[in-house]
Amino acid sequence: MSTRVRPSGSTAPSQQDVCASASQWACGSLVRFRGARTPRARCLRNDLPSHASRGFTLIEVLLATALLAAALALGFATLSSATAIVRRGEQLSQRNERMRAAANFLRVRISSARAIGFSTDPQTGAPIRFIGEPDRIRFVADLPDYLGRGGPFLHDIRAVKAADGSVALQVVFTQVQNAAQVADSSPHAPEALATGLADVQFRYRALDASGALGDWQPRWTAVDRLPLQVSVRITRADKVAWPELVIALPAASGVADTAQALP
Repeated sequence: MSTRVRPSGSTAPSQQDVCASASQWACGSLVRFRGARTPRARCLRNDLPSHASRGFTLIEVLLATALLAAALALGFATLSSATAIVRRGEQLSQRNERMRAAANFLRVRISSARAIGFSTDPQTGAPIRFIGEPDRIRFVADLPDYLGRGGPFLHDIRAVKAADGSVALQVVFTQVQNAAQVADSSPHAPEALATGLADVQFRYRALDASGALGDWQPRWTAVDRLPLQVSVRITRADKVAWPELVIALPAASGVADTAQALP
């Protein structure tokens, strides 16, 4: 059996040297392949796959998407509810403001009624100063400058049926001179005081024979006199009633024989 003789002066590499050379070669190849700039001593440790960098599973992605969708739906529902509440609040505020404006107009205009005739009874020749019906009222009062040219004007306030079946409260102004109405060359359309109503009711009363306030009457038949008080009841289409208006007419005290105003 032959034996190979190692040249003189050479030393056999140890097992540690062989492992170190192999490790350096593998590390250099891996660094050159990945283009990394980390030190070679750390390349193997940095490039080895770890459990933390494995990514998300499909179930985790679906669960996160479902949670995000639920959060967005909850936020949208909350925002929609808040917007609806604000919108209803604004509508209620606007409706109450219109109600107060109409009630104030009726109170001021009716209380300003004057004992001025706007027509003449064809049978008796007596002046007609006030006509009161359950859904209509007519009287003369001075019109402020901001509503017209000023001076005495016939106020014709009536409840009319709208196309949708609701009731609208309207007013028409006509100038009065010498106990007669003056036709306007360009008549104005009725002005709406309130819309979307279910019912409008006017009532009237004056002194009875004993000098006390009488009962409310649906009609005022003593057209040559003013009633002492006028009641206005208004009900909205949603069956909510306005606060009742009881309006006193100061000019009624200046008309003689007011106690005979009721039949």
